[in-house]
Amino acid sequence: MTAVALATACALIFGTADFFGGLATRRSRVLAVVVISQLGGLLLVLALLPLLPGRASTAAMLWGMGSGVAGAFGIVLFYRGLAAGTMSVVAPITAVTAMGVPVLFGLASGERPSPTALAGVGLGLLAVFLVSREPGGRAGRATFGPVAGALLSGAGFGGFFVMLKLAPDDAGMWPLVGARIASIALVAGLAFAVRRSLRPTPGSWRVTLAAGVLDMGANVLFLLAAQRGMLSLVAVLVSLYPASTLLLARYVLGERLSTVQVVGVGCALGAIALIAGS
Repeated sequence: MTAVALATACALIFGTADFFGGLATRRSRVLAVVVISQLGGLLLVLALLPLLPGRASTAAMLWGMGSGVAGAFGIVLFYRGLAAGTMSVVAPITAVTAMGVPVLFGLASGERPSPTALAGVGLGLLAVFLVSREPGGRAGRATFGPVAGALLSGAGFGGFFVMLKLAPDDAGMWPLVGARIASIALVAGLAFAVRRSLRPTPGSWRVTLAAGVLDMGANVLFLLAAQRGMLSLVAVLVSLYPASTLLLARYVLGERLSTVQVVGVGCALGAIALIAGS
């Protein structure tokens, strides 16, 4: 498969994983959902190692562990930002920053997408901003703390993508093993420090594990896409995942989409078409 096809499939699965993760957090504790889902993802990637073999070098594991730490910090800061600030401000800032970091890194490292692809990048940035807006929310004021937290959260997510890209090409899936080990240890340590239980509530196991398995499946597709294509384009396509989350919420849960979000979904489809046609 081409990098564009892999990245687009990754976005669809990431969005589905987030949908299941959202259902899980409605039923159980947030930190419990994060740890249990990531344990499920770790089991999946361990099972895939014989099918997608690679070399378990020190560099592969260190880049993977670095990406896991960055992603875990991104998640924690994102939830803190949502709790302390206005969702319609925090979510778009986080999403656009998460896309912008790998795009800027790719361009700075010498990647040169075509003008058509760059137009797709711009449209993708707009799409992520629009689909991340809270329905009915205003772009009102937010204090410095939540905005700074959103920027750092987005940088954490973006760092996750960049460090996986920097892992050796012959590493196979080993960077994802390192990423999961590091993120599970970090979040579990945080839960212990703040004395939060990691025991999921009854009835939440299946949806939590489904979220983790889907999330790891998306990570595998991202790593394969990043090994085959430019990070500045792959990251844009992957970052369009909120569009699929919104569509699932619309057709499964019956949630209504705002006009702004519908326009964002349209922009996402346009971005995919421009990048795929470049």
